Amino acid sequence: MSLYIPIILGTAREGRRSENAANFVLSEVQKLQDVEAELIDVRDYRIEATDNTGNPEPAKRWAEKATRADGFIIVSPEYNHGYPGELKMMLDMLYEEYARKPVAICGVSAGGLGGARMVELLRPVLVEFHMVPIREAVYFSEIGRLFDEDGAITDPSYSERVQNMLNELTWYASALKDARAATKQEN
Repeated sequence: MSLYIPIILGTAREGRRSENAANFVLSEVQKLQDVEAELIDVRDYRIEATDNTGNPEPAKRWAEKATRADGFIIVSPEYNHGYPGELKMMLDMLYEEYARKPVAICGVSAGGLGGARMVELLRPVLVEFHMVPIREAVYFSEIGRLFDEDGAITDPSYSERVQNMLNELTWYASALKDARAATKQEN
C-alpha cells in the first residue's frame, strides 16, 4: 500500500535553519518503499487573513494535498517557546482534511532542547484537528552546528532517530488509512 506523507516546513522566516532539518527528514522518508513525500513550505501557502476574505487559492492548494495525505510530518522551529504563526495560520485553513490522520513533529532550535516546548504546545492543537500525534518526535538541537555549510547533517545518529519516528508514523498511517476506508464503505 502506497502512502503519501507531506513534510510541512513550519516557518517562513528569512535565513531559517530548520530548512536543513526538513530536507534531511525528506531524504530519510525517500529511503522508504511505498511512501511518497514532498516538502510543503508555509511560504507557498500564505493567506492574507484568517477570515477567508483574501485570496482563497493557497487554501485550495493546501486542501488538495491534505485531503490526499495519509499522514503528516511537521518540521518547525521553536520561537519564544511556541510555534510560528505562519504554521498555525496554514493549519487553520482546513479542518476535516486532517481528521484521523497521524502526524509526527520534529522540533528545531538553536539551543539544547531541540524545540521541545514547541512540540508540546503543538500537540494539543493537532488533537483539536482530530489528528493523531504520534509519541516519537525528533528534536534537532543546536541547529547552527548540526548541519555543515552545504546543509549536510554532521551527527549520523539523527538518521536512526528519524527512521524510528517514521516506523511509528507509517504504521499509524497504514492502519488509519485502512480504518478510514472501512468507515467510508460503511456509510
